Amino acid sequence: MLAAIRGYFLAAGFAEVETPALQVSPGLEVHLRAFATRLEEPFGQGARTLYLHTSPEFAMKKLLAAGEPRIFQFARTYRNGERSATHHPEFTMLEWYRADAGWRDAVEDCRAFVIAAFDAVPPELRPADGVGWQGRTCDPTLPWEYLSVSDAFARYAGIDLAACLAPDDPMNPNPELLRRAAKDAGHTLPKNGEWDDLFFHVFLACIEPKLGRPAPTVLHDWPAAMAALARISPVDGRFAERFEVYVAGLELANGFSELTEPMEQRMRFEADQAKKECLYGERYPIDEDFLAALAHMPPAAGVALGFDRLVMLATGATSIDDVLWAPVVEER
Repeated sequence: MLAAIRGYFLAAGFAEVETPALQVSPGLEVHLRAFATRLEEPFGQGARTLYLHTSPEFAMKKLLAAGEPRIFQFARTYRNGERSATHHPEFTMLEWYRADAGWRDAVEDCRAFVIAAFDAVPPELRPADGVGWQGRTCDPTLPWEYLSVSDAFARYAGIDLAACLAPDDPMNPNPELLRRAAKDAGHTLPKNGEWDDLFFHVFLACIEPKLGRPAPTVLHDWPAAMAALARISPVDGRFAERFEVYVAGLELANGFSELTEPMEQRMRFEADQAKKECLYGERYPIDEDFLAALAHMPPAAGVALGFDRLVMLATGATSIDDVLWAPVVEER
């Protein structure tokens, strides 16, 4: 499967790159925890804290800013405090970027190489009922479904999500609007929780299991408050040009039309780190070199895909540990 994906990218004119796992900033998503380490210079010349990256995103975007038009990487990636059937503290992230492209171009990359990767699996290793996860099946050769987050909430949860987002302050949605809409639709939500907590309470219970059946689902136009490093939609400022790919109810990839405005990105980073400190008592430094590079980065689309999850879907594995050569052993 690695060879099939690598073959697709090389034929499409992408350069394969390797960026360092040790970074000043590991990635600044609120709920991701990083591994910290101490870098000591020789001869007593000083020491500083660095982190193992939670994604190669910052370093790869610096390469876009330096002029590389198409790049991809199979990156060893590290996330602390994560372990489940689909999460592992060390895993392989496939990440790729196209300069002067939009998110739909990146989806077409994903569709093409996913089909090629599944075709590369020997017949004797494929599950009898086809590509799937937890008894749900999916045929990636069918036309992929494009579904907005708002339409998904309306279809599967009976909630008008757009009405819960104020046009004048889309980055700070009012949780009470979502709480009332969910209650009117017959959902029971926790009494406490911020807007994204309520969002995912509905999403994980009512929507995610329905996605990626019978064909992969491209879930696009996420609320602006969940934009991360994505560009805000020029059509409707309540939403961001972000998408996720689902296969048989399992999240496989997360991508954006990339934000290239340093000041806006800095404000998002600072807001996210303030929230991280409030929730977890820690914050990570902002990579100033990344923000400086962002000013020179061309319009681009980028995607991160969990390669190990792709192998799980192709082989019917029930745990990510089953597709890793040597998983990090859980302490008993």
